Amino acid sequence: MYGNQLNSYRNNVKMTLTGRDLEAAVLSKCAVMLKDCQDGWQSDDISSKLNNALSFNQRVWSFLQTELANPENPMPSKLKSDLLSLSIFIDKRTFDIMAYPAPEKLTVLININLNIAAGLRIKNDQPNESVAAAV
Repeated sequence: MYGNQLNSYRNNVKMTLTGRDLEAAVLSKCAVMLKDCQDGWQSDDISSKLNNALSFNQRVWSFLQTELANPENPMPSKLKSDLLSLSIFIDKRTFDIMAYPAPEKLTVLININLNIAAGLRIKNDQPNESVAAAV
C-alpha cells in the first residue's frame, strides 16, 4: 500500500530539511526501518534489525511526547491530547512486539508513522513549524 511512498523516501530524502519536513522525514525513516524488518522477517539478523528499528521509533516518539507535554506548546489541547494518546498506544505496541515479535504487528506502526508524515508534508499558510507546534 505504501510501497511507492517508502521507495520515494529511500531515494529522495534530503539532509537539509527543517521543521515539519524534517519531522516527516524522520517518521518516514522509522516506517522504512520497520517495513524492512517486516519484509525481511526470515533473515538471519532480523533480531538485531528489529531491535534497532523499534528503538529508533521509540526514541522519535519519546521526543514527540516531550514536545507535546511542553506547556508552552501552542498546539490545540485536543490535538495534543490525541497525539499523546496515540503515543501511548505506540509504546504499548512496541513493548508487545519486543516481547512477542511478529511481522504483522509492525503494520500499524508503519501506517501511523506514514500517515502522520503525510500530514506534516501538507503545505498550508503556516510557516514551516515542528509537529509539536503545528501538526
